[in-house]
Amino acid sequence: MLQATNPFTGQKIADYPALNDTQMVDRIGECHSAFASWRDRTFAERAAVLKAVAGKLREQKTAIAKLMADEMGKPIKEGGPEVEKAALCAEFYADNAETFLQSETLASDAGHSYVRYQPLGTLLGILPWNAPLWLAFRYLAPALMAGNTCVMKHDPNVPASAQAIADAFAAAGAPEHIMVNLPVATPQVEGAIRDPRIAAVSFTGSAVAGAKVAAVAGSEIKPSVLELGGSDPCIVLADADLEKAADIAVLSRIINAGQSCIAAKRILVEKPIYGEFVAMLKERLARLQLGDPNLPETDVGPIARDDLRENLHRQVSETIAAGARCLLGGELPAGEGFFYPATLLVDVGEQMTAFREETFGPVMAVTPVADIDEALKLANQTPYGLGAAIWTADTDSAEQWAGTIEAGQVAINGIVKTDPRLPSGGVKRSGYGRELGPHGIKEFVNAKQVWVK
Repeated sequence: MLQATNPFTGQKIADYPALNDTQMVDRIGECHSAFASWRDRTFAERAAVLKAVAGKLREQKTAIAKLMADEMGKPIKEGGPEVEKAALCAEFYADNAETFLQSETLASDAGHSYVRYQPLGTLLGILPWNAPLWLAFRYLAPALMAGNTCVMKHDPNVPASAQAIADAFAAAGAPEHIMVNLPVATPQVEGAIRDPRIAAVSFTGSAVAGAKVAAVAGSEIKPSVLELGGSDPCIVLADADLEKAADIAVLSRIINAGQSCIAAKRILVEKPIYGEFVAMLKERLARLQLGDPNLPETDVGPIARDDLRENLHRQVSETIAAGARCLLGGELPAGEGFFYPATLLVDVGEQMTAFREETFGPVMAVTPVADIDEALKLANQTPYGLGAAIWTADTDSAEQWAGTIEAGQVAINGIVKTDPRLPSGGVKRSGYGRELGPHGIKEFVNAKQVWVK
């Protein structure tokens, strides 16, 4: 059984049946059997299905947002936009997949030589709990539009959210089994990866779990895309628009109670404006409303699980013990639920826990830097490389500095975010491969060379 727990109350919501190994094999087989027919459909026919699914998501937006609030604590005012973003992703690939996958003519000694892009087969997507709809559709939409069929193994914390996705496909009249929900326990995942009918694997989650997935997939000679953790730096220079930088830094850090891989986690602030900027951050963080995720006024909901909250508090406590100052939060609240307050740690040194480890919660770590050279050095002083931000009036120089940052994406005077139109992914322990944009849809296709005399 898969157990869903409400992080607002700490109480069990319900038990959901999990598939046994035989049922899992059968479910994968159903998805594999659907591949040949789906592969042979035109782009227009596939697009009609994806657009119908997007419509059903919008119809159920309020209900699905509540499911996410109850299962993993996402504030209701963030849940609706997440469902909308998932629907937009489906529509984006419905509109653009054919263009992205057009055959490419390349000069050679042939009379005609070209590359055509064809689907690999049946894929396995292993998804986390922190954005149940969005992370599912950034896997599903491009893969399905490319002609693959998709097995979706969602996180055990969000079984009802996963079923809601499957229900949207059914309600939209999608061909049977092109997307199959696989409610299984975590120890069964290795068997799913090794199933000979699975052609490739997409994984989003921690670096530790990602390494295990990559090892199994690699041993089976199966391609994989990994989107793993992040400890994203946000560099704020003295000539930046400080009000705007503070607004966006806080927004980035606090979305989804800070449970986001691409959140701004290490704020590197130039010394001449350090005190002023810290005061701005404190004022904004102090205004945030912690509470019931089902209430529209709530800004910060609970942490998804109690073990995650305990680890976050360990990181905060170790950082304070090492000499950082805590200007806000930093204490476990009394009462039910897995809440953690918005926490501001300043004077965080490069050897402190909150600098070295990924913090997955509403904890902001601020470090003073002498200049851009020190900021870039510290930005890269992490095993991760997912996203980064630079705030400065000198955008021309910022584009040069962006080239030295070891990350998959850099935002200049803006928020690091995922966008269906742009590729997203990391380097180092943040993973490999890309999702979204024209690059993402080509991860799970066969780039087949055709040479004609």
